[in-house]
Amino acid sequence: MAKCLRSGATRRCCCSRSNRGARSGNDRSRRLAMILDTNAISALLSGNGGLETVLDEESVHHLPVIAIGEYRYGLARSKYGQRLERLLDLLIQESVVLPIDESTTRHYARLREQLRRAGTPIPENDVWIAALAQQHDLPIISRDSHFDTVDPRIRRAW
Repeated sequence: MAKCLRSGATRRCCCSRSNRGARSGNDRSRRLAMILDTNAISALLSGNGGLETVLDEESVHHLPVIAIGEYRYGLARSKYGQRLERLLDLLIQESVVLPIDESTTRHYARLREQLRRAGTPIPENDVWIAALAQQHDLPIISRDSHFDTVDPRIRRAW
């Protein structure tokens, strides 16, 4: 998936869902699931290097609705907005979108209070993303080191 997006292949991608289904169950169980933070989405779709150290075409990408919204906001101001919007739509189709639900709110409340007590606040949207990571027990691919204050094991940098 990551390789296809970086190459700009938007049709008949080698790792599209229809082609993924041809893999055996054993291959599928070895795939790494991870949450992509907004800066990881941006790096992936704009082709900025380095992500291959943590992503490969076997990765299962999970996209928080918050990160999708943040990225779309950035696209509204970008001269490359239309091209990147098409790539974002492809990424969304090929990923698991993580919505906010009632369970997420419990993780969010506990996490935000923990950060307040420790005197280590992080940006509001990132509290939601961290809550989703805790809820789904998934790592976050991000360059934002403030996720380390939530849990040093939660973030995978590139």
